Order: sequence, then C-alpha cells, then structure tokens
Amino acid sequence: MSHMYKYTIARQLAAKRVITNRGEEVGRLSDLMVSENTGEIEALLVELDRESKFGKAATTQADRLVSIPYASVTAVSDVFIVDERGVREATGS
Repeated sequence: MSHMYKYTIARQLAAKRVITNRGEEVGRLSDLMVSENTGEIEALLVELDRESKFGKAATTQADRLVSIPYASVTAVSDVFIVDERGVREATGS
C-alpha cells in the first residue's frame, strides 16, 4: 500500500466522532493503532469528549486519550459507532 493511500485514509478518518451503540458521545478519533505484521486496524485511539460521561470520569489529560479495541466498532459512516462495553473497558468506567 502506498504512503499516499494510507495518508488519504488517515486524513478522511481524522477527527471523526465516536459514539456508542446507544447514541452517547464518546469523543473524537485521534489515531488508529495498526498491526505492523498484518496491516489491520487493532484499535481506535480516542480523545474523550470532556462533556461526555466518559470524559467527565477522566481525572487527567492523559486519561482522556483511550484505546478502544477495533473489535468494538459496530459501524462506520460519518461517525464510528462502538459497543458501549468496549468503551467501558477502555475507560475503566
């Protein structure tokens, strides 16, 4: 895969909103964690929305950046929809 192609994908996904399957705001996509071996997406690195219940539970700025397993993603359109259980596990809430 060319670097330009990867860059185009990353740019299209950058800052996409992430919500739970129940419609609750989680935050915005910060980065994707990709396996170097397979090239498959392993996790979403999400910056939690300060106003979301998940963001309010975060006590430090570092806590606001969470890794949500890609297996938790149930749909991708204008937003990433993730299973709430995956968010709870990632945030410890």
